[in-house]
Amino acid sequence: MAEKFQEHFGNMTDPRVERTKLYPLEEILFVLLCGSVCGAESWRDFVMFGQEKLDFLREYFPFSAGIPCKNTFARVTDALDPEQFRACFIAWTASLQAVPGEVIAIDGKTLRNSGDEASSTADIHTVSAYGTHSRLVLAQQKVSEKSNEITAIPAVLDLLDVTDHIITIDAMGCQRSIAKKIRDKGADYVLALKGNQGTLSEDVRLFLETEAAKPVSTAISDTYSEADAGHGRIETRKCVVSSQIDWLEQKPSWSGLASIAMIEETRECKGRTSTARRFFISSLPANAKQIAQAVRAHWAIENALHWMLDVVFNEDKSTVRKDHAPQNMAIVRHVVLNMLNTAKKHFKGIGVKALRKKAGWGNDNLRLILKQNF
Repeated sequence: MAEKFQEHFGNMTDPRVERTKLYPLEEILFVLLCGSVCGAESWRDFVMFGQEKLDFLREYFPFSAGIPCKNTFARVTDALDPEQFRACFIAWTASLQAVPGEVIAIDGKTLRNSGDEASSTADIHTVSAYGTHSRLVLAQQKVSEKSNEITAIPAVLDLLDVTDHIITIDAMGCQRSIAKKIRDKGADYVLALKGNQGTLSEDVRLFLETEAAKPVSTAISDTYSEADAGHGRIETRKCVVSSQIDWLEQKPSWSGLASIAMIEETRECKGRTSTARRFFISSLPANAKQIAQAVRAHWAIENALHWMLDVVFNEDKSTVRKDHAPQNMAIVRHVVLNMLNTAKKHFKGIGVKALRKKAGWGNDNLRLILKQNF
């Protein structure tokens, strides 16, 4: 296991000068990852974790100098090159079991409390690519303070081989240049529409609502419905798609545009009924079930990634904010979440939060998690 860990993370450049290297970089990183798996969050947590688990850690690395102090953890993480760390993370993730043709959701998240008022540094905003079936964070890109997600999304796509996958992005990423980038990389897209593309959203809305209201419409290519019941409510989702879009003035501007879709969501709860409609453009053929499932899968990036980072990993409560440390610790959390999701199949009926506890309470559990990833 140590050899594979070294293969992926052992070649990182140590930011310290040679004479101060009492603790090897790979040992510091190993404590950060194992400690994060078991619930450590602060520098002091990592010191306590390392001291309590020193015999376990020595099964993998010598730790001849013991465990560093909290200042060493902070100083190394502050100085570590996040671009190199990210590249190692992406290469390691690519070595895990891939799911061909899965939906890859791309979305942004702000790391609350990562800014520093003293140095006038704003909170870090990152864009992540998330495999909605594999439950793996595939890549992430920091958004420049003077830019936005529109420039970061193509950078994320450049980090990945997305051939034959389906890319889903919310309305912020509904840009002609991004659609072209996706198609150029051999993938398909399902992009949410809002009012950020001139009259495109309104044109699609009027057409699909008008055609869907007809008793019989030759312009509707396919429909698909599904319903869920639970917690006192009933939700029904209906997807209507059309491939008859030659009338659409903007069609030539969107690379590979093949269909437009409307998803109507109806919720019944406590005698009240509400309806909402959302609209999409896609390079996929007019297959209503496929597009509906891609749209629904997109929400995994909110529920299984962003929510998990905030609620289970307390990311928004982190007080780490100096230099590169916030960005590097965000990568650590992504690594750990991937490790836990990869290992979950060996812990039936156990969620990520409970699995972190089991790893902290039982060395055999932590060994198994490590074995499944390295």
